[in-house]
Amino acid sequence: MRDELEHLLLHEGREGPPPEDAVVSPIFQSAMYRTRGVDVEEGALRYLRYGNTPDQREIGRLLAKLEGAEDGLATSSGMAAISTALLGVLSEGDHLLAQEALYGGTRDLLTDALPSFGIEVELVDGGDPAAWEAAVRSETRALYLETISNPLLRIPALGAAPGFCREHGLASIVDNTFATPWNCRAAEAGFDLVLHSATKYLNGHSDLVAGAIAGRADLVEAAAGRLRQLGGSLDPHACFLLRRGMKTLALRVERQNATSLRLARSLEDHAGVDRVHHPGLESHPDHDRAARELAGFGGMLSFEPAGGVEVARRLLDAVEVPVVAPSLGGVESLLTRPAATSHASMPREEREAAGITDGLVRMSVGIEPADRLEADLTEALARAAR
Repeated sequence: MRDELEHLLLHEGREGPPPEDAVVSPIFQSAMYRTRGVDVEEGALRYLRYGNTPDQREIGRLLAKLEGAEDGLATSSGMAAISTALLGVLSEGDHLLAQEALYGGTRDLLTDALPSFGIEVELVDGGDPAAWEAAVRSETRALYLETISNPLLRIPALGAAPGFCREHGLASIVDNTFATPWNCRAAEAGFDLVLHSATKYLNGHSDLVAGAIAGRADLVEAAAGRLRQLGGSLDPHACFLLRRGMKTLALRVERQNATSLRLARSLEDHAGVDRVHHPGLESHPDHDRAARELAGFGGMLSFEPAGGVEVARRLLDAVEVPVVAPSLGGVESLLTRPAATSHASMPREEREAAGITDGLVRMSVGIEPADRLEADLTEALARAAR
């Protein structure tokens, strides 16, 4: 199957050979396309905002193949993918179950925006199906999870989610950004909708913002309808860059899987580090589940330097190889403090209750030599401690 995924990454997505025998699909820099006849059904119109132009459809078809899904859709950002997917299955009076440990932007959408539309959201323990069972009710329409949570790398009960949702007539939705289809084929595993911030690993080069949805054809079409209304379409040049980046996904993620685990083990043994979060570590609370559910543990880790937030700040100033910047999934390693970036809008008491301390440092591991990254972190920790 790994060989097949590598082949898909390089060759899947096109409807036919590119024009003029080109090896690489061109950029179709056109906002609209000719129609035949006077009256055309909406589904036959090709228009950039509709998300159905050649560049956009190539991304959607490729992601669907990678995830083992029926259909796919490109969007203008990860949040556009999340919002249109959710609004495609939820409406006023509905109830959504979502795991407590979520990316800050998603949490804001769920706890602030959706309630303003009359949608009630209940946060539950993603790793405890009994808690889902206790919270589900007649108005519940969907369960929302993250394959690997941000920033503590928790793994929910992924294997239980599709069956639970089928039993209760819910849509099972998962954000697969951190894992990628290389480490988890979520639609093939039974999820109805799989979401990505394609800004991150799918593109892998920190030079565009994009999102993507894959899943059941009817639910993808519902999301596409919301996309047409809300305008979150991806432009042709960004589609081209994203498709180019996806060709090397397997190579990048394999390297990042290996390096992140090596760094996590090194940091866990370091006297200047109080705690390391990485699902590949035997000390991680979800290690056994991650080993069962994932083909790889991913390229993310987070850790808490001894000495708290002041040492964490000095560490960010001391590193030389990683770039101190938000986001993740690129070829260059990135460091950030989630309390000041991805989860800054979350009230401090809620952050701390969730285990996101002010001193927590999140690392997105790139493809630099592992020896150099390990040496740089070791030296930076020593300087920060002084």
